[in-house]
Amino acid sequence: MRAGAERRGLPQGRHLWVLCAFALKLCQAEAPVQEEKLSVSATNLPCWLVEEFVVAEECAPCSNFQAKTTPECGSTGYVEKITCSLSKRNEFKSCRSALMEQYSFWKFEGAVVGVAVVFACLVIIRQRQLDRKALEKVRKQIESI
Repeated sequence: MRAGAERRGLPQGRHLWVLCAFALKLCQAEAPVQEEKLSVSATNLPCWLVEEFVVAEECAPCSNFQAKTTPECGSTGYVEKITCSLSKRNEFKSCRSALMEQYSFWKFEGAVVGVAVVFACLVIIRQRQLDRKALEKVRKQIESI
């Protein structure tokens, strides 16, 4: 490429600065709108998202009644009762129990071991195929002498 030749496709120095400045201006223009949306929707948020809280009842499995009536039970099947410090409201919060975490961990470990065994078997089978091919090649070379 010649020293004075211009590269096509990528913006040159001045154009790149203009493009960056324009993108930065767009990002700054959108930021206040998002903050306003957050402040409006903060009144609909659970109290434990916006203030300090104390756990009143530890994480426990949902009862049949709670599973049907409390939306927090839907995601994990476990719920804890909390009391918010400032508003003194009692609310339920979805939680993950240690037993559920342990079960998920061992399920993952079992899957990893299963995949490892499958690939170890594939490696052994492939190695045996390659060994047979190498022995066959050596045998043919010996026979041709």
